[in-house]
Amino acid sequence: MNLVLASASSSRARVLRGAAVPFAVAPADIDEEAIKQELLSRGDEPAAIAAELADAKALHVSRQHPGALVLGADQILSFEGELVSKCPDMAAARKLLQRLRGTTHMLISALALALDGKIVWSHVETAKLHMRNFSDAFLDAYLSTEGEGLLAGVGCYRLEAMGAQLFERIEGDYFCILGLPLQPLLAELRRKGVIAQ
Repeated sequence: MNLVLASASSSRARVLRGAAVPFAVAPADIDEEAIKQELLSRGDEPAAIAAELADAKALHVSRQHPGALVLGADQILSFEGELVSKCPDMAAARKLLQRLRGTTHMLISALALALDGKIVWSHVETAKLHMRNFSDAFLDAYLSTEGEGLLAGVGCYRLEAMGAQLFERIEGDYFCILGLPLQPLLAELRRKGVIAQ
């Protein structure tokens, strides 16, 4: 069975390639912010919102790829009761990292597999990240080194790069933080015949 990744995320694609999973890419063209706002207005919890967004992406692309297994994914950053969205520019990234500095936040990663317009599997996982109280000089160096690529991630960090230096402690799965909880996904892809048993 063919696997289609309904995401433009280079991090998710890198994880799948690293695990030698064959896949094609077809990013989902949905209005994530509108869906998120509707779910927030209903009072949905962060994990339910992440799951709903992953489902929406998988279903949208699944309708365009009959017979293919479509993987939708979403990640939400929850901080002090607020859902944090991606930053539009480096000034916003600086402000966000200053807010997160010396505190703890949650990353919630959700996955959904769809086949012929129907969700056939889903998974939600949470990681707890404790950011250290780094100096302004470190923040300047970090932003300068990492550049605008940081804006692709909801927390403005890449744990697989210099972003690892932002944290004093992490509770949870590394792949969850990258936005693609890998082991549960691989187990399901084996069951579905995408990769070998």
